[in-house]
Amino acid sequence: MQTILGTGGVIGNELAKILPQYTDKIRLVSRNPKAIHPTDELFKADLSDASQTEDAVRNSEVVYLTVGLQYKFVVWQDLWPKIMTNVITACKKNNCRLVFFDNVYMYGKVNGWMKENTPINPSSKKGEVRAKIAEQLMNEVKKGNIKALIARAADFYGNTSNSFLWSTVFEKLRNGQSAQVLVNDKTKHSLTFTPDAARATAMLGNTVSAYNRVWHLPTDRDAMTGKQFVEAVAAAYKVKPKYMVLKKWMLQMTGLFNPIIKEYVEMLYQQEYDYLFDSSDFENHFFKATDYHSGIIQIIDSSK
Repeated sequence: MQTILGTGGVIGNELAKILPQYTDKIRLVSRNPKAIHPTDELFKADLSDASQTEDAVRNSEVVYLTVGLQYKFVVWQDLWPKIMTNVITACKKNNCRLVFFDNVYMYGKVNGWMKENTPINPSSKKGEVRAKIAEQLMNEVKKGNIKALIARAADFYGNTSNSFLWSTVFEKLRNGQSAQVLVNDKTKHSLTFTPDAARATAMLGNTVSAYNRVWHLPTDRDAMTGKQFVEAVAAAYKVKPKYMVLKKWMLQMTGLFNPIIKEYVEMLYQQEYDYLFDSSDFENHFFKATDYHSGIIQIIDSSK
């Protein structure tokens, strides 16, 4: 049995599509799980509840933690430590291997390439939460209490109509409108293709020798600027690469009225400066990342 905690999101759904390559017993866990395959076992659980979490992972060989919480600091501050504690405890009791799908917030602003050994130095309150729970898990690993790994990705782009880049770039250009680029169109920004992220996470989860460390998931090293990304998408659509830059002050003003934008303002350093994600270790061991141009074509083809 392999169990996904936090299905319904982009990564949880993509991962569920991949796992049949490794097992015919898949359990999908969330407050309202929905099957991807007819044989999926659906399990309703609130992962902030210890007993429900333990029930959710029972008899699992591998557990994937892919939860996506409401994008709000007070929610993260309250729920993430509870969820991580409950999942670690449940996996230890049931002798499950744990794969935690993570982001890069804990690194903070990095000059140069983000690597697995980049110092933890968060520049945001949300980054502090992510640093705390990642450290909690790896401390358990170091003590030999659990077999676990952290699968870390950069910002996403992929086959989903719910993604930020779909709504600000792909959909805008497709409809003859100007795309939107955050803060700076001249800084380079690494993006992880969601099918690559899911495939890699499943592969790591089913490779015993991959455990007890952090992995950066496959991400094309040829990072583009916002301008270059818009141009690549526009070329694929065969339209003019029209775009506007949403300046930091504009987003700060919008944040006064939009709670989601308000929560994101502290993360704008990721747009102001180069955001470069190195996944060479994974790619040397497993497979190469999809290049951006191929990924863009796949997204457009899947949306037709």
